[in-house]
Amino acid sequence: MVSFGSKALPSRRRTTHNLTEDSLMAGEDNSYGRRKKEARRKAAKGYLEFEGDRRQKGSSGWRPDRTAKPEKPFKHKNASEPQTWHIRKQVDPETAKYFSEIANVIEGNEVGLEERSIICGNALEEARGKELELATDYIISHTLQALLEGSDVDHLCRFLKSCAKDFLYIAMDRSGSHVAETALKCLALHLQDEESYTLVEETLATICKVITVNPVDVMCNCYGSHVIRSLLCLCKGVPLDSPEFHTTKSSTILAGRLNFRPLQSDGNSVPHQQGLPELLKFFVAEISKCAQKDIATMQVEQYSSLVLQTVLKLLAGHDEELLHIIPPLLGCNKENIGEGNFLKIDERRNIVDLLKETAYSHLMEVILEVAPEMLYNEIFTKVFRNSLFELSSHPCGNFAVQALVSHARCQGQVEFIWEELGPKFKDLLELGRPGVVASLLAASQRLDTHAQKCCQALAAAVCSANESPECIVPRILFLESYFGCEDKSYWTWPSGVKMHVIGSLILQTIFKYPSGFIQPYVSSITFMETDHVLEAAKDAGGARVVEAFLSSNASKKHKQRLVARVRGHFGELAMHPSGSFTVEKCFTACNLPLRETIMNELLTVRSELSKTKHGPHLLRKLDVDRFAARPDQWKMKQSSKESAYKEFYATFGSNETQSSKTDSFVVDPSHHSSNPNSVKAMRKEIDQCLASVTKLNVSGHKRGHPEGAEQGSEKFARQAKNEDVLKIKNKKLKQKNNYGSTEYAAAAASNKEPSLGVNKMEKKRCQKDGLSKSVTKKLKG
Repeated sequence: MVSFGSKALPSRRRTTHNLTEDSLMAGEDNSYGRRKKEARRKAAKGYLEFEGDRRQKGSSGWRPDRTAKPEKPFKHKNASEPQTWHIRKQVDPETAKYFSEIANVIEGNEVGLEERSIICGNALEEARGKELELATDYIISHTLQALLEGSDVDHLCRFLKSCAKDFLYIAMDRSGSHVAETALKCLALHLQDEESYTLVEETLATICKVITVNPVDVMCNCYGSHVIRSLLCLCKGVPLDSPEFHTTKSSTILAGRLNFRPLQSDGNSVPHQQGLPELLKFFVAEISKCAQKDIATMQVEQYSSLVLQTVLKLLAGHDEELLHIIPPLLGCNKENIGEGNFLKIDERRNIVDLLKETAYSHLMEVILEVAPEMLYNEIFTKVFRNSLFELSSHPCGNFAVQALVSHARCQGQVEFIWEELGPKFKDLLELGRPGVVASLLAASQRLDTHAQKCCQALAAAVCSANESPECIVPRILFLESYFGCEDKSYWTWPSGVKMHVIGSLILQTIFKYPSGFIQPYVSSITFMETDHVLEAAKDAGGARVVEAFLSSNASKKHKQRLVARVRGHFGELAMHPSGSFTVEKCFTACNLPLRETIMNELLTVRSELSKTKHGPHLLRKLDVDRFAARPDQWKMKQSSKESAYKEFYATFGSNETQSSKTDSFVVDPSHHSSNPNSVKAMRKEIDQCLASVTKLNVSGHKRGHPEGAEQGSEKFARQAKNEDVLKIKNKKLKQKNNYGSTEYAAAAASNKEPSLGVNKMEKKRCQKDGLSKSVTKKLKG
C-alpha cells in the first residue's frame, strides 16, 4: 500500500523554486513530451525495477521500514468531521505490464482511427476500480491521458463517473491533475456536440457535486486549483487554457489601465462556446457557501485566490451574482448584504491590512474590475479613501490602488484621488511606484479632468523650478536611474541603458493631452541632442515615446524640429526594428521636401533593408520602389494626398485648421474636431482612390504613350482629386440632419469650384458604381 499525492512520487526533474503556480503548471504541460520519453525509457527497463528504485530513494510516501505511509489529512477539514486517512493500492505488476503494452500499441502508426478508439475504450474499461492508482502513477498517467484523448464520449464519461469518488485526490496529485485536465479538455470538445450534451452535463454535474463536499482543500492545492479553474471555464463555455481567466499577463493589464487597449471587464473579449450556465451557477454558489467558513484562510492563500479571481472574471457583467459573491470576500455579513449596506466602517482597517498581502491584493484588483457600480463606490469610499497614499507606498497595496484608479467611474472620484495623490507624485516616484502615477494620468485623460494639474505635478516631480524644462523627458525616460542617483544635480543621460518601461508609458500618455498642457514636455523632447533622439528611437519604449509625440497635438513646427534632428540617420534608423516605426511616423509628420530626404536616405540602404524582417513593410508603405523608378510620379501622388487632406480639413476642420491651410506641412489631424477613427478611414479612402489613379498612370506608360499618358494622368489626377474631395464632403453631409436640404448640399458641393467636366465625371462614376438615382440628383444639385 502506498500513499498518493504530490509528495508521494518524487520528481525525476530538477526542481525550480520561486515560481508562480501558473508557470509551474505551464512548465508541467510544456515538458509533457520529455516526461513521456522518460516514461518510455523507464518502462523499457522494467516497471518493477522503477518501483524498486522509487522505494529505495526513500520518497515521502514510504516509511524507513518500507511500509506504506498514509497521507496527511486535509488542512481545512472541519473539526466536527472525522478525519480519515486515505491510502491507495500499489499498481500490480500485471496491470502495469498491460498498460505498458497498450502504450506501445497506441503510440504507433499502424492502428487506424476507428480501431484506436476501440482499443482506448477497452483499456479504460480495464482501468475501472483502479483509476486512482493509475492516474496518480508517474508513468501510467501518461498512458491514461492518451487513452482519454483517443476514446469516445461514452467511455470518457463512464471513466469519470467511475472515479468521481476519488476525483478530489486525483485532482490534487502532481500526475493525477494532468489526467483530470485532459479529461476536462476532451469533455469540452464533446460538449459542442448536441447529441453528447446531456451525457457530458450529467458527468460534470457528478464531478461538481463531489468537489462541493470539500472545495477548500482543492482550491488551496497548487494542482487542484488549476483543475478547478479549468472546470469553471468549461462550465462557462470559454477555452480551458484561456489566459484571460487563468492568469493575465501584467503587460496586458497595464495596457488596459493606461488606455492603450480597452478594459475588458465583462469577458466579451474571449470567444464563448456552448457552456453549462445552470451548472456554473450551482457550482459557484456551493463553492461560495462552503468557502465562507474558511474565508480568512482563502483571502490570503495564493491558490484559492486564483480560483476566486477566475470565478469573478467568469461572472463579470452578472451584477446579481457578483453582489452575492464579492461582499463575503470583503469580510461582510449576509445581513448587511440584504440591507444594501455592504461594508461596515469597523471592517475598513482589516481590509486595508489585507491589501498588503500578495494574494488578497491580486484578488482586490479583480474585484474592482468587475464590481457593480454601487459596490465599487462603497469600496472606494469606505476602504480606499484617506488610505490611498498609505497603500500606494506598499509593494503589494499599490497594485490595488492602480486598479482602483484605472476603473474610476466619474470625474468626482478622480477629484478625490487627486487630492490625496496629486501632491505626492515626487514621493511616489522616489518610492518606486510610478505605476500609480501612470494610472492617475491615464484616468485623468480618459475622464477628461485634472489634465493640466497632472501635467504640472509630473513636471514638478522631475524638474525643480530653477531648472530648465529640457531635462523633463530624459529624466522620465530613465526614472529608475534618475531617482536612484544620490546627487540628482549631477545626473546625466546614461548611454546604453534600457529606458524605463513605465516612464515610457507615462510620456506616451502625456502626449495624448491637449497641446496647451504639454508645452514643457514638447520643448524638452525637441531640444534633445541628436544622439539621444537616435538612442531613444532604437529603444522599444523610447521609440514609442517619439512616435507618440509625432502623433500628438503639438504644432507642426515642433514636430519638424525633431524630424530635422535625425536628418542623415534615417537609413540607420530604418535598419533597426524599433527605429523603422519612427521613420514611418517621421515620414507622415513632415513636409514634402523632408519626405524626399527620407526617401533618398532609404534608397542607400534599400538592398540591406529588404533582407530584414521589418524592411519589406517599410519599403512598401513608403513606396520606395516607385520613388526610385519614377520620382515625379511619386511626388505627384504625395502632392495629391496633401491637397486632399487640406481640402477635407478646410471644409470639416476647426478654425485653427483652416488658418493653417497654407502651411507647407500636411495639416495635423489633431487640430480638427472630427473623430480620429473617421479621419483614419478618410485617409485610407483617399489613399485607395489615389492608388487607383496611379494604376491608370502606369497602364498609360505601358501602352507606349508616355507623353500623352503623363499629360492625361495629370489632368485625370486633378479631376480625380476633385471627385474624391466631393465624395468625402457628401459622405459627411449624409451624417448631418439637414442633409435633405438641397441648398446646403449644393453649397457644400460647390465649395471647390466644380466645373462641368467634374460634374459629368461624377455622374459617370455614380452610374458605374451603381449608385441610386436619388444620390446622383443630390450630387448634381
